[in-house]
Amino acid sequence: MISINNVSKWYGHFQVLTDCTTEVNKGEVVVVCGPSGSGKSTLIKAVNGLEPFQKGKITIDGKSVGNNKTNLSKLRAKVGMVFQHFELFPHLSITENLTLAQIKVLGRSKDEAAAKALKLLDRVGLRAQADKFPAQLSGGQQQRVAIARALSMDPIAMLFDEPTSALDPEMINEVLDVMVELAQEGMTMMCVTHEMGFAKKVAHRVIFMDKGLIIEDDKKEDFFANPKSDRAKDFLAKILH
Repeated sequence: MISINNVSKWYGHFQVLTDCTTEVNKGEVVVVCGPSGSGKSTLIKAVNGLEPFQKGKITIDGKSVGNNKTNLSKLRAKVGMVFQHFELFPHLSITENLTLAQIKVLGRSKDEAAAKALKLLDRVGLRAQADKFPAQLSGGQQQRVAIARALSMDPIAMLFDEPTSALDPEMINEVLDVMVELAQEGMTMMCVTHEMGFAKKVAHRVIFMDKGLIIEDDKKEDFFANPKSDRAKDFLAKILH
């Protein structure tokens, strides 16, 4: 579903990604972890074409992200993206946040989009908040709305960029519960996160990054039981402790 092949990226002279290669198969959940500044968020944004890269190739469902001929808007419509800071439209109601792209991008009627929105709000436990505005919701609720909004586009894959790192500890589980449910339903997912409990529960593979490099790319059982690199051992010792 997602193929990343020898991808490198620079900001001026500073290299943020170095020859990154991995793939995510249909229905697979891959967690990307590593210390701050290791290139995790840059990598996941490159997958969606939000960060241009100078070398290598990324394809989603066979379509090349970096190719000038690829309609990126159309491709992005098929790949849900959930950001660290929700990125909801503050001046639109919760329902309007979920219907806007359905109407503008997918060409759905207002009624059809609204029905889909309410169904998804039901699914993330927020049907009662449909007419409120983002500022009236807690951080955890806003992030669940952001997930519902991504799902409203019927994505073939979902990308998560540290979806719980801006939340209070008490709100983290309500977002992770929705993500666990998605994973168990077979959604293809690539998640940048420090939530190792989530990784242990639903990930098929764990990618560990440091200084722009993919240091390890292993089955979760192998990664947690026997990390190969000293850097990963050190990281796990700190984060699991």
